[in-house]
Amino acid sequence: MLWGGRFDEKLNHNAMEFSSSFYFDKNLFDEDILVDYSHARMLNGIGLLTDAELGKIIDGLARIKKEWDDNFWKPGNDKFEDVHSAIESRLFELIGPVAGKLHTGRSRNDQIATVMKLWIKKSSAAITKEIKKVQVALLTAAEKNTGTIMPGYTHLQRAQPISLAFHLLAYVEMLARDYKRFLGVIEECNTCPLGSGALAGSTLPLDRDASSEELNFTAPTANALDSVSDRDFMIDFMHACSMGMMHLSRFAEELILWTSAEWNFVRLSDKYTTGSSLMPQKKNSDMAELVRGKTGKVFGNQFALLATMKGLPLSYNRDLQEDKLPVFSSFETYTQSLGLIAEMVLTMEVNKERFIEELKGDFIFATDLADWLVLKGIPFREAHHIVGALVKKLETEKKKFSDADLDYLKSVNSIFDESAFECFNVETCLDRKKTYGSPNRAFVKKEIEIWKERLKAGS
Repeated sequence: MLWGGRFDEKLNHNAMEFSSSFYFDKNLFDEDILVDYSHARMLNGIGLLTDAELGKIIDGLARIKKEWDDNFWKPGNDKFEDVHSAIESRLFELIGPVAGKLHTGRSRNDQIATVMKLWIKKSSAAITKEIKKVQVALLTAAEKNTGTIMPGYTHLQRAQPISLAFHLLAYVEMLARDYKRFLGVIEECNTCPLGSGALAGSTLPLDRDASSEELNFTAPTANALDSVSDRDFMIDFMHACSMGMMHLSRFAEELILWTSAEWNFVRLSDKYTTGSSLMPQKKNSDMAELVRGKTGKVFGNQFALLATMKGLPLSYNRDLQEDKLPVFSSFETYTQSLGLIAEMVLTMEVNKERFIEELKGDFIFATDLADWLVLKGIPFREAHHIVGALVKKLETEKKKFSDADLDYLKSVNSIFDESAFECFNVETCLDRKKTYGSPNRAFVKKEIEIWKERLKAGS
C-alpha cells in the first residue's frame, strides 16, 4: 500500500475491490513504465539517485516489463488499487528498499496525469492512421463511381442529381475534420505534468524540463494545481471520438438504406452482414447497424466524464479515477468502427445503373430548368415560380418532365424552346455544373487525385 503509514488497519477487502481501478488502468502499463524510467533518470541527474541505484531501478523496471509482456507476472485488482501501485510493489519485491526512492518528488496525481497524456497522444496518433484508411477506402470506391448517378437528398426527399463519387467525397471531407481534431488533441497533450506533485510542486530541485524533454513533451505544465486536476484533454479526446462516430453513424445509416430492397443500390459482403434465425432469405447490414448503435455509447462516455468533472473543486479528487474507463471504451469502439467501415466500403458492390432509367424525366432536374430560365434573362424568383407551376401541372396529370413536349412547356411559359430539354438529360446532368465543389465529373476526378496526393503526403 502506497499510503499505509498513518493507518492502523488495512483497507477492507470489499472497499479495496470497489476502489481498485487496476482492471482497466492496466491499459496504461507501458506508459507508466516509461514515466518511471524517465523519473528515475531525472532523479539521478539531480543527484537524488546514485548511478548504482539508478541501475537497479532500471533493471528492475525492465524485468517487470518482460514479466508483464510474457504474462508471467499477473497482479490483480483484489490486491492493488491501480497499475502504478502494482508496479511499485513488484519493484520492491525485485530490488528491495531502493525501490522506495523512485517515488521521490512524485505523487500518483502527477504520475497519472502524465501517463494519461502519453496514452492519449499515442492513441490519437493511432486513430489518425485508421481515419486515413477509411479515407483511402472511400477514395477507392469514389474513383470507380465518378459516373454513377444517384439522387442527392434534402429532407430525405430527392433534391438534385449527384454521383456516388461526389457523395463519398463528402465523407472524406468529414473524416479530414476528424483527423484535424485528433491532431489538436495531440497538441493539447504536449505539456508535461510530471513534477507537479500532489498539487503544489516540490521543495526538491526536480528538473521538470529534463523530464518533459525525455518524454517528448514540448514543455512542463505551468501550474501544478491545474496540472493534476486537468482532464480537458481527455474530454477533448472523447469529443473527437464522438464527432468521428457521429460521421461514421451517418454513413452507416446510408449503407443500411442503400442495401435495402427499396434502394437496391449497394450490396455488402457476406463478411459484414448476418442472417435471421427465422427468415432464411434475410441478409442484414448488422455491422453498419452496430456502428450506428454504438455511437450512443461513445456520446455517453463523453457526457459521463463531463458530469464527473462539473462539481469537482481543485485539485485532485478520487472521482477522477473514473476518468479512464470511458476513454478506453471510446477509443476501442471508434477504432473498431473505423476498421469495419473501411472494410465494408472496400468490399461493397455498387449497382451503377440503378438510377439511370428512374431519373429520366424526374422532377429532380427542376433546379436545372430554373437555372436555364435565369440564363434566358428571367429573374430567379420568377423562374422558380414558372418551374413550380410546371411541376404542379405535370403532377396533377400524373406525368414527368419526359412526358412533356415543347407545346406542353410553352403552355406554361412561351420562353421555353428545344434547348430546355437538355436540362433533363441524365447522362450530361453532372457535367453541366460549373461551380467549384459541385459534382461535375471533371471536378470530382480532380478532387480524388488531390486527396490521393494529400493522403500519400500524410496530411
